[in-house]
Amino acid sequence: MGTWDIGPFDNDTAADFGGDLDEAALEEREAMIRSALQRAAASADFLDTSDGERAVAAAALIVAQHPDGERTCSNYGPSEPLPELPADLRTLAVDALDQVVSERSELAELWDDAANGSKWRHDITRLRDVLDPPAPPQEDALFDI
Repeated sequence: MGTWDIGPFDNDTAADFGGDLDEAALEEREAMIRSALQRAAASADFLDTSDGERAVAAAALIVAQHPDGERTCSNYGPSEPLPELPADLRTLAVDALDQVVSERSELAELWDDAANGSKWRHDITRLRDVLDPPAPPQEDALFDI
């Protein structure tokens, strides 16, 4: 695994994905991001590492455009501008991230064996929570039902 840190673009596959986005025409970039997310989200059997890494990178790009998001892209992410990404990609990104951390993910398996595995999972959860915030805790009910 050509990985040097836990960030979404801190591995060879995601860095290459960022370069591919830069080389593509502006109107092709959304489809490339969508395709990376669909491959991961639709993974029925086993999600391989490279598809997982591309999905995390694609999700980070969507988070970067979210009103509550922050730029998560390192020097290895795309440097060319992206089009405004449609809101439906948020749900697809959540589905993809869920697959990335599932028991059927080679990437999760590799990170679970790594020293920084818990930090990586925390970073994935942070991305997911921007796209699908957790429900606030329920206050005590005023009446018993």
